[in-house]
Amino acid sequence: MCYNKYNMDGQEYLEQISASNRPVTKKGRNIFTSKYFMLGMGALALLIIFIIIGSILRGNKGNNKNSLYSLLLHIDNTSKLIQDYQPEIKSSNLRSSSASLYGVLTNTSKKLTDYSVEKYDYSLKKVDKDIVEETTLNKDALESDLFEAKINGTLDRIFAHKMAYEISILNSEETKLINTTGDSELKEILTTSQEGLEVLYDNFNKYSEAN
Repeated sequence: MCYNKYNMDGQEYLEQISASNRPVTKKGRNIFTSKYFMLGMGALALLIIFIIIGSILRGNKGNNKNSLYSLLLHIDNTSKLIQDYQPEIKSSNLRSSSASLYGVLTNTSKKLTDYSVEKYDYSLKKVDKDIVEETTLNKDALESDLFEAKINGTLDRIFAHKMAYEISILNSEETKLINTTGDSELKEILTTSQEGLEVLYDNFNKYSEAN
């Protein structure tokens, strides 16, 4: 009986020693709920937002520059055709409106060119070839219509109709830039241009409808 008790006490003693030497297992913390993880995720989200905003701003800047270049080429092409065909116009009133339109366009072109050189180091060689091709095709199509009208003896009516249409397109292009740019200088140039074009549109449109 004493032997069994002694053995039992020894066994319990050994178990106590074994238990005391076992590594203590701490309850693990979930990394996804830790303070540092949440802070890191918040910083990452902010970084992604800043990258997206930056991309949008750069995209808008690039789009505005291309739109500005397209507008500038459109203005210059239209001015060139006015200069070429104005001497062929028979109506004195239409010639007067044509001269006024030429003045508005060349003045706007100078201001936009100066602005573009200062803002983007503009030169025709730097304009995207797709923009050059598109504006050139539009110019060629307009020139073809005017030449045909000249041959057919209907230049005054066709010229008035085409100039009214070109003014409406230019106005739309300028409005797009006004609405997307944050540059007050560019807005002022375009707004001044639109004020002059608005009166001339009425002149050309009335002549076209009356003839």
